[in-house]
This record gives sequence, structure tokens and C-alpha cells, in this order.
Amino acid sequence: MNFYQTYKPFYRRNLTVAFPIMLTQAGQMLVQLADNIMVGHLGTKELAGVSFANSIFIIGIVFCTGFSQGSTPHIGQAYGKGNFRQAGTFFQNSLLIDFIASIAVTAALAGVGFLMPMMGQDPEVLGFAKEYYNIMLWTIVPGIMFFGIRQFSEGIGITKYAMYLTLSANVLNIFLNWVLIYGKLGMPAMGVSGAAISTLISRIMMLAGFITLLLTVYPYRHYLKYFSKTAFHAKQIRQLLSTSFPLSIQSLTEICAFSLSTIMVGWLGATTLAGHQVAQSLSTLSFMIAIGIGAATTIRVSHQYGGGHYKDAKMAATASMHLSMLLMGTAGLLFVIFRNYIPFIYTTDKEVVSITANILILVAIYQIFDALQLSSLASLRALADVKVPMIMSFISYFLVCLPLGYIFGFVLDFGVYGVWTGLMLGLFFAAVLYNTRFRILINRIIKKEQGRAGENRIQADSI
Repeated sequence: MNFYQTYKPFYRRNLTVAFPIMLTQAGQMLVQLADNIMVGHLGTKELAGVSFANSIFIIGIVFCTGFSQGSTPHIGQAYGKGNFRQAGTFFQNSLLIDFIASIAVTAALAGVGFLMPMMGQDPEVLGFAKEYYNIMLWTIVPGIMFFGIRQFSEGIGITKYAMYLTLSANVLNIFLNWVLIYGKLGMPAMGVSGAAISTLISRIMMLAGFITLLLTVYPYRHYLKYFSKTAFHAKQIRQLLSTSFPLSIQSLTEICAFSLSTIMVGWLGATTLAGHQVAQSLSTLSFMIAIGIGAATTIRVSHQYGGGHYKDAKMAATASMHLSMLLMGTAGLLFVIFRNYIPFIYTTDKEVVSITANILILVAIYQIFDALQLSSLASLRALADVKVPMIMSFISYFLVCLPLGYIFGFVLDFGVYGVWTGLMLGLFFAAVLYNTRFRILINRIIKKEQGRAGENRIQADSI
């Protein structure tokens, strides 16, 4: 049997799980783009205020989403074993710690809000930022609780409902933006406050929709019957925290490295920073493909691993790596071919277009490393291996990516292209570390299982 035929069933199953997640992520990116365009029509200072507020707000959101992802491998492995009671109690306990985490992060970000006047922003920009930020704080709890339920749903292999809810909420958000930002249908024009209120309403509706599905759809109701006061287990909470905290720190490490790289690019001037932002925006769009496949990898590998099918777990992971690199590589190739045209979607400044076009050549290579590191990390997550990858993440981004970005960008004077080279090498280093660790762990598990099977056969023959 040839290579393709060997992996064909794994490609098909992985894509079946990944496709709804990819659509969900793409929908979220498109609505963010629509938000920026609609707020941008209010004026430069309004857009700058929202951008500044989001640069702080996103740190808390990334921490919370990384935190809630800690439940997926535990639920997925329990599901793979057919232990539905355990999956249900893991879900109940994950909701508790997600709620506590979302409250804590909301309080922390509210405290940071008092420090915003000390961050050197234009007073008018700061006014818009605080107006938007103070309303967005209320979106954290419903947003993270929705994400926590989504992680459970993905853990048991159901991805379509999160897609339906997210895409519907995105349409609602864009409509409400139009009504509330600009004052349509008899409503007063609320400006940046309208954008924040639209997000709050859409997130509440997403959560309400998922709760309704939990109470009415059979596959979900089957797990809710295991909910009870006695189902709160200190042991399960410790297990969840053992994956949730490292995942949240790993997510923060990566986003902080990219944020600091952006700050370094800012030293090179506004035009260079604009080119960098356009290139990063484009790479983020294609990254949604890798996120979808990565989430599918965690689901598929955790199910196979939980069911004791370790070779299949390895093949599912490898298939995801193939798919992710193929699709991201194709996106990178398109970036290179159309690099002189795509930037005009964002700007008509020819100097910004030229800088973006050159960066996109580096992005094409960067995409492949990014795909491999994400799918390898998702495979490790499926095994609930998160502590060592957290350390690997710190090494890759803070000891490789940022120092090399500074050296290439400013010591060797390659400018923004040097900073992107640092990003590319950091991702390459992370991909090698994550992939090597996954291969070592899964091969060790397979070898151990083969040893047990051999001992059982010997015992059976001797009887």
C-alpha cells in the first residue's frame, strides 16, 4: 500500500473534524476585520483608541482561552475510553474553574484599566480606549464560558454547533455594529461604545444558544446527567489545572513574543510598522487553517490515545502535520505569487505595499514552520503533555525568536526583514522541539504496549 493510501482515512477523518473549526475561526477573523473597518469610518482617533484597548484586552483573553483548552485532552481521553461519566464530571469541573478564571481575569484587567493614563497615549485616543475597554470587560465571562463549553463539545468530537453559533453571532455582531455605531433604525449613534455593546450582546447570545443546546440535544444531555454536587472533585480540578495553567502560560509566551516583535518594528517608523501589520494580518488569516487542524488533532489523537489505539494516535497526528503544512504552504505560495497585489486591499501607500510584498516572501516560509509547530503542539496537548512544551515555548520565543530578531533587525541592520527572520527561526525551533518530543513520547508508549502484548502472548502460550 502506498503512502497516500496509508494515510487517506486519517486525512479524511481529520478534515471532517477540522472543517467546522476552520470555518468558526475564519468567521471570527472576518468579524474582527469588519469591526476595524466600521470603527475606522468613525475616525483615526477612534480606531487608534479601540486598537490600544484591544492590545491590552487580548492578553487577558489569550490567557483565558489557553486556560479553558486544558479540559479538551482529559475529556477527549475519557470519551475515547468510553467513560462518559468521567467526561461529564470533567466538563462540570472545567466549567467551575473557567468561571473562576474569567472573574479573576476581569478583575485584573479592570485594575490595569486604571493604569492606562500612564501608558503615554494621546488624551483623546485614551478617552475612546477607556470608553470601549470598560464595556468590553463585561464580555469576558460570557465569552470564556462559551469557549469552555466549546472545548467540551470538541472533546467529544462535536464541532458543528460551535460553528453555527459563532457564525450566527458574527452576523448579529456586524448588524448591531451598523445599528449602534452609526445610529440606525432610530437608535442613537454610540460610536466606539456601540461596537463594544454589539460584542457584549453577541457573546451573551452565543452562550445562551450553547446552554440551550446542552439542555435539548441528546449527545449533550447524556453528559449533563452526571452533573451533581458530589461530582465536584478536587482530584479532577487538580488534573485540569495541571494542563490549564501551562497551556495559558504557553499561549501568553507566544503572543507576548509577537507583541514585542511588533514593538521592535515600531522603532523603524510608522510606514514600516504599517507594512508589518498588513503582513501579520494576512498570516493570521491563513493561520486560522492551522488552528482548525490543530484543534482537530487534539480531538482525534486524544480519542485514539484514550481508546488505547496508540499507533492510530501517531498516524492521526502525522496526518494532521501533513495537512497543516500542505494547506499553509499553499497559502504561502499564493502570498508569494500575489505579493504585489494583495497589500492594496489594505492600503494604497506604495511604500507600505513594497515593504509588505517583501515580508510576504518570508511569511511563505514561516507558514510551514508555523503549521508544524502548531500541529505538533496540538498532538502533545492530546497526550496531556503540557509542562515541558511550556518550557520549550519559552526557549523558542524568548531565547531564540526575540534575540535573533533584534540581532538580525538592528545589529546586522536588516530592519523589519531581520525581525521576521527571528520570528521564522523561533517557530522553526519550536516546531523541531515539539515534534521531537511527540515522536519520543508516542514511540515510547507504542513500544511499552507492544512489550505488554508480547508478555501476554507468552503467558497464553505457556498455559
